[in-house]
Amino acid sequence: NGMGPGLVFVIPYVDQYCIIDCRTVCYDIPPQKVLTKDSLTIDVDAVVLYRVHNAIVAITNVRSYKKATELLAATSLRNFLGTKTLAQILAESSDINETLKTHLDAATEFWGVCVERIDIKNVRIPADLQSALSAEAQASREALAKYIAADGEKDASHALAEAAVKLDDMALQLRFLQTLNSISMKNNNTFVVPIPLELFQFAAH
Repeated sequence: NGMGPGLVFVIPYVDQYCIIDCRTVCYDIPPQKVLTKDSLTIDVDAVVLYRVHNAIVAITNVRSYKKATELLAATSLRNFLGTKTLAQILAESSDINETLKTHLDAATEFWGVCVERIDIKNVRIPADLQSALSAEAQASREALAKYIAADGEKDASHALAEAAVKLDDMALQLRFLQTLNSISMKNNNTFVVPIPLELFQFAAH
């Protein structure tokens, strides 16, 4: 029989009793080695909060509800993260925590245990993998920058082509000089370029 808090009389050598703590327990899941869906090995640790909500079920349906809950939490964490890529683990931690909590709570209901929450604390990536990921991210940023620059050059060439139809030769020569001025400000180089005679005639007037 389950007895609530308060004074309880026990008959020696006849009655046996077991005290169940129904307060919330905080358990640190040891680091788990996880092989992700994209074949990367990482170390993940987490924390799980659980409590006993039915003391009678907790001592009659399982030998050790505490050990069973903690082992299940570690196993579920490792197995579930194995179905995710590293990018998903890093970007979707909140959704992963909620899914794991729902799964664990349903599994421990038979043991009289309620899982209140589970949170991934740390995701440790090997040093060589960190270097590879950094190089990949740098390459992606450089590729994006080149794409943006090329797209800008394309737009500029289209604009100049349209302007060439509308502008006369003298305006195009002035545009040419503006471009040379921009280049000279960026680089400490000497440029020798032909100057059209029309520009001198224009300046004289």
